[in-house]
Amino acid sequence: MSKPWGLPNGDLEQSLPAIASSLSYSQGFSPHHYFSPERRRVISDVRRTFCLFVTFDLLFISLLWIIELNTSKGIQYNLKEEIIDYNFKSSFFDIFLLAVFRFLLLLLGYAVLRLRHWWIIAVSTLVSSAFLIVKVILSDLLAKGAFGYLLPIVSFVLAWLETWFLDFKVLPQEAEEEQWYLAAQAAVARGPLLYSGALSDGQFYSPPESAAGSDDSDDELLGKTALTEEEREYVRQGKMAMEAMDQILAQEENWTFEKCSDFGDTVHFLEMPFYGKVFILKAVLQCPAEIIYQEMILQPEKMVLWNKTLLACQILQRVDDNTTISYDVAAGAAGGVVSPRDFVNVRRIERRRDRYISAGMATVHGSRPPTSKYVRAENGPGGFVALKCPTNSNLCTLIWILNADLKGRLPRYLINQSLGATMTEFMFHLRKRVMEVTVRS
Repeated sequence: MSKPWGLPNGDLEQSLPAIASSLSYSQGFSPHHYFSPERRRVISDVRRTFCLFVTFDLLFISLLWIIELNTSKGIQYNLKEEIIDYNFKSSFFDIFLLAVFRFLLLLLGYAVLRLRHWWIIAVSTLVSSAFLIVKVILSDLLAKGAFGYLLPIVSFVLAWLETWFLDFKVLPQEAEEEQWYLAAQAAVARGPLLYSGALSDGQFYSPPESAAGSDDSDDELLGKTALTEEEREYVRQGKMAMEAMDQILAQEENWTFEKCSDFGDTVHFLEMPFYGKVFILKAVLQCPAEIIYQEMILQPEKMVLWNKTLLACQILQRVDDNTTISYDVAAGAAGGVVSPRDFVNVRRIERRRDRYISAGMATVHGSRPPTSKYVRAENGPGGFVALKCPTNSNLCTLIWILNADLKGRLPRYLINQSLGATMTEFMFHLRKRVMEVTVRS
């Protein structure tokens, strides 16, 4: 396994908090470093994609026009006829010039000047639409066969696709990133103290602290609270998930490094018998572990307010102080190729001396049978671990273990790609949420 930061192999309880402590005073994990003006991209990824699409518009229209010119009379003759002897009613040259006009105007506004307003695309689309409508009405292009229909239609569609892409993708995403950047700068202005104090355990429902490695018997549990046979099975499943989580964490030296994000988050995987490929994300967050505990572990049903990879989360049943049954609906992925999935999970929560753990796995609950609305997927043992930093209470290490069977007839590579993208997108939303919480504190 690739060992980031050059850590030696060792016990997870020592190595993972050490990652956080070694970065406790490092600028590399401060909001200013993430979002400082010198590190922010000159042009965002989504804007770059938009510019590529505008370039495609010009090249595609040019290609269609060249094909139209290459008839039996030859390109030179047709160029002379359409450019030198230009006739509005019969020439395609003006449609090519219209594509050049869109290309120059949009790249000037959104690539060179990097404007964040829709008025340039509005002018481009209005001019293109008006010209093409007049061209089709007054010209004799339709008498020229297929290209008389094709070039105006393609030009019209491409102009409106550019408008949709900018208005629904580029501008909203950049506005969201700008809001995140301003929140980070506000956090920097407040100084290094990101969290004003420890949250009270009485502020929310909170399970009792568990000693690491504790293993209460079912008989002891039954002596404390009267559980039905079904509830007893839920508790047993929760303990199984927790044991599997502990086993995965104990095998850190066997994790296979897969990739590292721009934020330093590392994604690993581990092949496990009966469960297949298990994805493991490890990230250092500049907030106390208690914030992750409150925002993700104790209140999973509120994650839908900020986590866009989750469409719904409902607590179906609280079995005991440590065990709950939840119903979750995950958003679609891979550009809509993977449709939304729903899950029914049993969760076990434990508070230990140096960490907070939420472990879960798929189960069955009578109040949420499978429906035709969603594909019912299943989670293998997995969950979240928030590790406290022993030397800096304003840092923690988050570990997410994801082991999902999405069902349906999906190729394995697409499932792996979807799960990896979901983990990356989730961390984006989590960091934004952490910034909001710490700025409010």
